[in-house]
Amino acid sequence: MFARKSSGSGHLGEGHHRNVTRGGYRAAVFGVSDGLVSNVALILGVAGASSGQELVRIAGIAGLIAGAVSMAAGEYISMQAQRELLERELEMERREHVRNPEHEVEELAEIYESRGIDPDTAREMATNIMDDPEKALEVHAREEMGIDPNELGNPVFAATTSFFSFAFGAVLPLLPWFFTGGNGAIVGSILLGVVGAVLVGGALALATSRSIVRGSLRQLVIAAAAAAITFGIGSAVGVGV
Repeated sequence: MFARKSSGSGHLGEGHHRNVTRGGYRAAVFGVSDGLVSNVALILGVAGASSGQELVRIAGIAGLIAGAVSMAAGEYISMQAQRELLERELEMERREHVRNPEHEVEELAEIYESRGIDPDTAREMATNIMDDPEKALEVHAREEMGIDPNELGNPVFAATTSFFSFAFGAVLPLLPWFFTGGNGAIVGSILLGVVGAVLVGGALALATSRSIVRGSLRQLVIAAAAAAITFGIGSAVGVGV
């Protein structure tokens, strides 16, 4: 199989596969963050140029739909490509088990030995595992490749999650424009943007085991900077589109 490494003893060590997995549990929170930042910036940018309630509302809805669809499509393509890559890796591993089962036993035994198991016990464990082809494939996938064959990711679910999480973040600064316009709606968008940014920043911090206060402040600064820049540009242009 490709990307195998030989050890000093002539055996092939663990790590002959690329680690092709990546965490996906934060995708929903990042989707909310993207929706919030992009739409608060868009809404305030348009409001800076023309505070007409209907115009800003249409722009916000368009931004929400376009962004959510783009996020969903990108997530689907990314997840599908990752799934196909993992399936290819698993199929290569399955063929290797058929071609050279003894070598696969040695590889697995080496992994167990590296964890402090004595050589005889490690080899016995590896041999017993290889007696069941499907179990052997699952164990090799986990131990060598760092993936779970039963959890390769669901592109449709990932795309759906991205769509709705982006839409949720994007709708927050848009809500005031369904009820009012002008400065009142601008202030409402800013306040909802602040609340959303703090909550999203805190959630991201929890997901990455960082400081909640620092994460919230960072998200708030990013959202505020994006909104200030686009509002400033919109005000400078001042064109009634």
